[in-house]
Amino acid sequence: MKRSKATVLREFGPFTGVEHVHGVTYDGKQVWMAVGNSVVALDPGNGKTLRTIDVPAHAGTAFDGQHIYQIGDDRIRKIDPQTGRILATIPAPGGGGDSGLAWAEGSLWVGQYRERKIHQIDPQTGAVLRTIDSNRFVTGVTWVDGSLWHGTWEGDEGSLRRIDAQTGEVLEQLDMPAGVGVSGLESDGGEQFFCGGGTSGKLRVVRRPPRD
Repeated sequence: MKRSKATVLREFGPFTGVEHVHGVTYDGKQVWMAVGNSVVALDPGNGKTLRTIDVPAHAGTAFDGQHIYQIGDDRIRKIDPQTGRILATIPAPGGGGDSGLAWAEGSLWVGQYRERKIHQIDPQTGAVLRTIDSNRFVTGVTWVDGSLWHGTWEGDEGSLRRIDAQTGEVLEQLDMPAGVGVSGLESDGGEQFFCGGGTSGKLRVVRRPPRD
């Protein structure tokens, strides 16, 4: 396993009225943060909040290119980001113990925090298609360049890990500074990760290391 220190490029927040950043996703222009009872759009260039959609938002957030998916309690809601309307609802596999959420290859990928698992699920029905085991608590999940990454947060240690999506083997780990945890996780599709900071109420931008 390749291991290195994470490079934090920028830090936004804390934001007015936001006590906890849960899930994080990116629609190509805006970062969306799940903050409890709403998702908030943020300009990643200057850190300004742009708009809010009121929806239960206690865990992971994902974007499929058109819609936002948001975990709230034991459900995953499909949302039209233009209107804020909820278009569909499916059960979350963890029944309320879910953490991160990502969209890739036509599926949703759901982290299970204390169970240390990542489930690939059918976005229409919520059926679990397969499960990847981790050896650490799983927070945020994201895919970039065909690689699956997930966040971890145990005690005062946080990290980002690239894993083999077939076996769960850890291929690479980026260690966050001491005391800095990772809740939500999303890639911008390029050289940056957006990392939710949990109870710090912050969003951090971390450099993605170049591939070998």
